[in-house]
Amino acid sequence: MTEQSAWSFTDDRGRPATADRRPARVLAYVQAGATLWDHGIRPEGIFGSGHDGSEPDRAKTGTLPLDAVDYRGAGDDLDVDTLLRGKPDLVVAVSYGHGRLYGLDPDTAKHLEERVPVVVIDVGQARTLARVTGRFAELAVLLGGAPDPGAAGDLHAARERLRAAARATPGAPAVAALSPASQEQAYAARPRMWPELRVLAELGVSVVSPPEGPGVNWATVGWAEAAAMEPRIVLTDVRANALPLDEIAAPAWEAVRQRTRTVPWNPEPLCSPQAHARFLGLVAEALEATASG
Repeated sequence: MTEQSAWSFTDDRGRPATADRRPARVLAYVQAGATLWDHGIRPEGIFGSGHDGSEPDRAKTGTLPLDAVDYRGAGDDLDVDTLLRGKPDLVVAVSYGHGRLYGLDPDTAKHLEERVPVVVIDVGQARTLARVTGRFAELAVLLGGAPDPGAAGDLHAARERLRAAARATPGAPAVAALSPASQEQAYAARPRMWPELRVLAELGVSVVSPPEGPGVNWATVGWAEAAAMEPRIVLTDVRANALPLDEIAAPAWEAVRQRTRTVPWNPEPLCSPQAHARFLGLVAEALEATASG
């Protein structure tokens, strides 16, 4: 495909986004923009979700050059005119199922699609991480990007390191994924609902589930309940909307703090081999450190 030929990409809603030429000015949801950057595509702008504020969340932006990428804002600050101020010729959004553009009001999304081609990548629980990563890679290639020649090898090495660490760690120490909400409560991830956490389980990591109850992706638990999960390693949400784990002073949690190791976790992960390899490496390092005492 050349720059002069018609451009088309069928997104995860089954809808083709088309253009007379290859898009060169991409506006993306922050997760998508940071992922595309790992594939050599620099978006002209990014936008956040209702969890975000007036500045981009550094936990979500990866290695994006924020001095060269326009952050449009998030939540109520987003309208069609704001989103289109950089004159993008393609919007790349994500969905958690049902095709809805995450982070955008439905009316805003509707009017946006009337004015510019939109690609939606489904990052929801029904997708495997490999599938999502592959879709971003396909899109990046069609936008003129190129895969990092060493990324696949680095990911394979990280997977094997983690697999070996899980086998070698006595007692299969429990790993819990938490998003601290307050001094009273946390959100505990249900592992089967998160593609990245399912990969950990596939590689032999013991990812513990919170108690059954309300909440599809998260269980809302008190810190005593979080402590009762007896984690040795905690994947802690480092997005700006989460409370830092080291600020939690709940007595029940203090009892397990001294014996746990923490790994920074972004529940909206960059879906690139490079980013995934970095995450797996951090988990492997924590397992190795636990094994050595």
